[in-house]
Amino acid sequence: MYGKAFAPEYQGSLTTLSVNSSLTDVLAEGTARLREAERSGQPGEVARCGLAVAEAQRRLGLVHDADRSWKASYRAARDAGDTAAMAWALWSGGTLARQRGGFPLARRLLGLAAELGERGGDIVVRGYSLAGLAETGRIQGDYAAVGRLHEQLLAEARRRGEARHTVWALEGIAQMHRNTGAYDRARELFEEAAEIAERAEDRRGHAWALRGLADIRSACDGDTEGALELLTRAETICRAMNLSSALAYNHKMRGNVLYRAGRHVEARDLYRLALSEFGAMNEPRGTALARLGLVKSLARLGRERTETLAELAELADALERSGLRHAREMVARAQAEFAPDTQPAPAAGPGAPVGGAR
Repeated sequence: MYGKAFAPEYQGSLTTLSVNSSLTDVLAEGTARLREAERSGQPGEVARCGLAVAEAQRRLGLVHDADRSWKASYRAARDAGDTAAMAWALWSGGTLARQRGGFPLARRLLGLAAELGERGGDIVVRGYSLAGLAETGRIQGDYAAVGRLHEQLLAEARRRGEARHTVWALEGIAQMHRNTGAYDRARELFEEAAEIAERAEDRRGHAWALRGLADIRSACDGDTEGALELLTRAETICRAMNLSSALAYNHKMRGNVLYRAGRHVEARDLYRLALSEFGAMNEPRGTALARLGLVKSLARLGRERTETLAELAELADALERSGLRHAREMVARAQAEFAPDTQPAPAAGPGAPVGGAR
């Protein structure tokens, strides 16, 4: 049995905030409480309020502000001698580093956060930090290395009845199954995640689960309209909560669905929209995936093959340098697809990713 979802990153005087609070509201309230704590000379409260501010800024795509805020939160926690608060600040910094494509830094910060969380007796920040390490590996496509950690964290979350963390783990495992062709298992896990998230009132988790289900419905069932309806429901949640990154990924997935349906003009426009959104928040992984979808759409609309292959080669080089192996494999499939006379096409099922599954 799972209780109502909560947001452990909203701490101190901000514990009354809901997991579903609009991020603009979180930022405004967090900033006000942060200034009060600074004026009254309470470094522990400064650290806790600063964490909420950093997380709101990160999720709104204000990455430079978020970088300053998590560091300030860490310094305040250190001044207060609050080991757990230091761990939470490092978790926020590691999550931001991953979002910006800095995977080595993300692993270092998240590893330190897990250690401090254990030392400070905060099992929640320890779990969130280990989850961050698992997600970093999954995003890079290193499924063998992090698959077991995902399962371990899922078991721990189920045991404690933590709905939000259970939903996160289910969605991560589902994504790995989807990307390796186990679509039926992915569907089961996304469905379970959607059900738990809805019952626990975890709207963010519900939006991601709906997006995963839309991908499966499009790729496996060929149900374009059903997939678009799920994405519309997810988009409504993203807009209500101002989830900038999730909204951009939603638009990118809508482009995938339209591309598979042969609606290349519409897909092109959605990929362009997603590309601008990812660019505004300095999210390199999302930018690369949207760019891949756009390249493929333009190719289907008659772009010169030499231009298509030149851009794919440039994208492949960028992904090789960044360490995004799964995305690099998708580019290789696109190169084989649009230059079959020069490269052998790898085996791919009917639901092969278009522009990235997530």
